Amino acid sequence: VQLQASGGGLVQPGGSLKLSCAASGSIFGINTMGWYRQVPGKQRELAATITSRGNTNYADSVKGRFAISLSRDNMVYLQMNSLKPEDSAIYYCSANTWGSINPNYWGQGTQVTVSS
Repeated sequence: VQLQASGGGLVQPGGSLKLSCAASGSIFGINTMGWYRQVPGKQRELAATITSRGNTNYADSVKGRFAISLSRDNMVYLQMNSLKPEDSAIYYCSANTWGSINPNYWGQGTQVTVSS
């Protein structure tokens, strides 16, 4: 499975960005896709996940501001609104196979910087 993330960039506080991730390869065994984020010196943390049935899970820090979605052409999106400086991080697309609690696959990461 290959994951290709895109859509990061620089945005002002209060602004919006939409991240995209394209999944390819042996994707039939994938049950969950998501987005994690990481800042230097800290552990990678979950931002949002979505299952193949459309069940979503969000970190408390992004609830009500971020929305994750899945398309039929194997794309996963993260719409980020009302962005805050503390949302600045490298965002990684992820994929879990059936029965796996933690991601099995990672994308290359895309930088999101929220600053005035």
